[in-house]
Amino acid sequence: MAHCFCGRGVRYRECCGRLHRGEARAGTAEELMRSRFSAFARQDEAYLLRSWHPATRPERVEFAAGTRWVRLEIVRTEDGGPEDERGTVEFRAHYAAGYETGELHEVSRFARHDGDWVYVRGKVTRAGDG
Repeated sequence: MAHCFCGRGVRYRECCGRLHRGEARAGTAEELMRSRFSAFARQDEAYLLRSWHPATRPERVEFAAGTRWVRLEIVRTEDGGPEDERGTVEFRAHYAAGYETGELHEVSRFARHDGDWVYVRGKVTRAGDG
């Protein structure tokens, strides 16, 4: 079976798949970020919406046609641990679209909502920005 999209080197079923199926909850903001990347790679709209803060959640998630999310790189985390209420995860999500490759560099904010980690919002940065 294939490794999880999130890059941890574990099979999907035992990694982010547990969160996607509702069998486990993210213990940290980074774990939620990894599971959301995997959900984008699998185009799992239901999980993405469930893991989005209700105050900033869109009605739908738009997936770019022909885009494959291929690798997640965590740049840094700030707070977002098991005892925290808020956290920040900076990441680079690498993708392929046809013969082109690229990356999305984002600093994302997470918070607890009803005890669970949820994505609040992110700020996309350009290459070279920090």
